[in-house]
Amino acid sequence: MTETPRAFILAAGRGERMRPLTDHTPKPLLSVGGRALIEHHLAALAQAGIRDVVINLGWLGTRIRDALGDGARHRLRIAYSDEGWPALETGGGIRRALPLLGSAPFLVLNGDVYCDYPLRELRAAAEQLPAQDLAQLLLVANPEHHPQGDFVLDQGRIREPAPETAEKFTFSGLSVLRPQLFAGSADAAFGLAPLLRAAAARGQVGAALHRGQWSDVGTPQRLAALEAQLSRHH
Repeated sequence: MTETPRAFILAAGRGERMRPLTDHTPKPLLSVGGRALIEHHLAALAQAGIRDVVINLGWLGTRIRDALGDGARHRLRIAYSDEGWPALETGGGIRRALPLLGSAPFLVLNGDVYCDYPLRELRAAAEQLPAQDLAQLLLVANPEHHPQGDFVLDQGRIREPAPETAEKFTFSGLSVLRPQLFAGSADAAFGLAPLLRAAAARGQVGAALHRGQWSDVGTPQRLAALEAQLSRHH
């Protein structure tokens, strides 16, 4: 039996573009569809059979810890990686939490995205990650606020460097990462994207495309739009 993969939720950011909403509430605790953004992730992880979740804390981190506790209410075991403030960005935050994540590939979710991708499939990607691969990314169609996209998808792989004319898709903020992706990186603030690009250039990053619902809830306007969309569906 392979060990069930663990999951990591990025929840340390300030949410500058969400102000004033995030002056007193961390972005992952903003409510949409009747529950906090991060609770949608927790419910989906539990449904996928994930049990151990690590959440990094930065801006107003105690509010997140107070709201979610040990995770028992969500049928999960939650551990916290408290970075203080300023926080360590995406790459630095994951690297700091590695001791809590074990030696196997793990799921990573941005705490401020809403996505209906079945996390059972992301779990399966973690359990079946090819030995040479350091990451598997979930890509989505480019939203209006990010028309240029991030990565080129070529037969299930990320092409890097990207050919000039090739169509790019947007990184959803959902991925599977192997701890070895962070080998040689310092315990400091740094972004995840440069590590992913370097690994992709070595042919070590796969990807899938999600055509369903996805929203990067980065501004009050996008939060309101998502709320309206969800209320239409219920």
